[in-house]
Amino acid sequence: MIKKLFLLVLIFSTIISCKNKETETNSEKTISETKSGVNQTLYFNGDIITMEGDKAEYTEAVVQQDGEIIFVGAKGEALKSYPNAINIDLQGKTMLPGFIDPHGHFMSAVLMTTQVNCASPPMGTVTDIPSMIKKLQDFKEEKGIKDGEWIVGWGYDQDLLTEKRHITKMDLDKAFPNNKVLIVHISMHGAVLNSKALEWAEVDENYKTPEGGVVARIEGSNEPAGLLMEMAYMPVFGKLPQPSEDEMMDLMDAAQMQYTSNGYTHAVEGFTHIKDMNTLKRAAKEDRFFMDIASLPGFTEMDEWLNNPEYPFGEYNNHLKFAGGKFTLDGSPQGLTAYMAEPYKVPGPNGEENWVGNTSIPKEELAKLAKVMVENNVQIMFHANGDGAIEDAIYAIENAGVKAGGNKRPIIIHSQFQKPEHLKKYVELGISPTYFTNHVFYWGDVHIRNVGIEKASFISPMKAANDLGIVTSNHTDFNVTLLDPFFVMWTSMKRETRSGKILGGDQVIDGYVALQSLTTGPAYQFFEENRKGKIKKGLLADFVILDTNPLKIEDVDAIKNIKVVETIKEGKTVYKK
Repeated sequence: MIKKLFLLVLIFSTIISCKNKETETNSEKTISETKSGVNQTLYFNGDIITMEGDKAEYTEAVVQQDGEIIFVGAKGEALKSYPNAINIDLQGKTMLPGFIDPHGHFMSAVLMTTQVNCASPPMGTVTDIPSMIKKLQDFKEEKGIKDGEWIVGWGYDQDLLTEKRHITKMDLDKAFPNNKVLIVHISMHGAVLNSKALEWAEVDENYKTPEGGVVARIEGSNEPAGLLMEMAYMPVFGKLPQPSEDEMMDLMDAAQMQYTSNGYTHAVEGFTHIKDMNTLKRAAKEDRFFMDIASLPGFTEMDEWLNNPEYPFGEYNNHLKFAGGKFTLDGSPQGLTAYMAEPYKVPGPNGEENWVGNTSIPKEELAKLAKVMVENNVQIMFHANGDGAIEDAIYAIENAGVKAGGNKRPIIIHSQFQKPEHLKKYVELGISPTYFTNHVFYWGDVHIRNVGIEKASFISPMKAANDLGIVTSNHTDFNVTLLDPFFVMWTSMKRETRSGKILGGDQVIDGYVALQSLTTGPAYQFFEENRKGKIKKGLLADFVILDTNPLKIEDVDAIKNIKVVETIKEGKTVYKK
């Protein structure tokens, strides 16, 4: 009996010993794999700008593993510590954190592949109404669009047409008597429709212009001329036919490539309807995203998404995050629909005198809704161009009990025609603006005409804000302007209009601050400063490699010529030239 017990103990001890050896072997294997450089990449021999600190800091080497930065430091130490990592010789090129889009319209980028570009240079080739008509006709023929079907264009700007006027339904009807045609305005806050499309939209001479909307009428009558803007356009946009969800899934790659080819590893969907929230959720579930997408659900459907477990806020799911609630308070200054505290110097879209533009939502109602979002821990974001709209946003933020120390980080998007005194309120309330200096080039001359040189010169006052310690960013509002980070840098560093005027030269910033507005600034605004925006140990391995170091270019104009060589998202190449 004793012999049997001894034998059982011996067998049991042997089994335990084998298990321990197996565990030790697996542990050694894990350590060995880490040391051998599995999923490790070492970058060196280039200008690696970390974006840490208030001035440019460089490092000799960076190592990433499984999408995370695990080393930043000396090249010799990196080679010694990670001897089997894949070595990438930058050959003198420049590496930065991946660019972060502070504000744009990702779903519009998806739809762009099914629409025709009706923009003027440098966005497109349209210079007058005949060339726009030709663009639409060529598109119809190229896509095989039949009579009765839709033709949709984007990007038209009446100020850049030779005729200096809006296209009308009469212009479109002559060329397209049997199609529904809609051309989205460059501001994305309106469109021109032909007669067939107006009929579909149920907009006729009996249509009452909604509060906060603009309907252009044929002179001397109540008949619509074709242009619908703001609250008159939103319902039309909402029911505009779109590709099927299956087709939308197939378009996701092309939309993302527009961003990654420009060095962006993070994009924003700037006013998301429930329908598009669901489309984005499906794309995430199917692993369609190879970059981060931050979605801003619109306030108009807040009852459907607020505190709905189907739409969790503030967390990523397969690269998709519902980041904050979006309020659109006014329109565009170039479209004369931005809400101003004092009248424009020119008449309104229909010749209105003492025109101040439009507000999309009354101030008290805005304050009430903003407070509800804040109380439910949803970050609040406001589209506000005019100083009147900015004042309404400040009022709503203040009435929601938000203060700088509360770390709520309300964002005012565009924040263009703010008054100098507004900046003190931004500091007090912890407001962070994402500016839009591309406007200086695209519409600076138009703004001088519309609001006067003094007010126009303080557009997107990045230097004044930064001097007060306000965290800022700078965006393209794609597809309103080109999705080109170097053009954004140039407009903030030069502030030159189309006609060559320097508009607000005292608001010029330097190259490093311009880079901060595309990296650390937006990372902070999206509560992601501990996740991205810098080359720092523990952050995501999101990088962009450039052919030239923008901080070593003496001629500011040459900034526009920089090219993206490669974009890397979490250690994986998502674009290579």
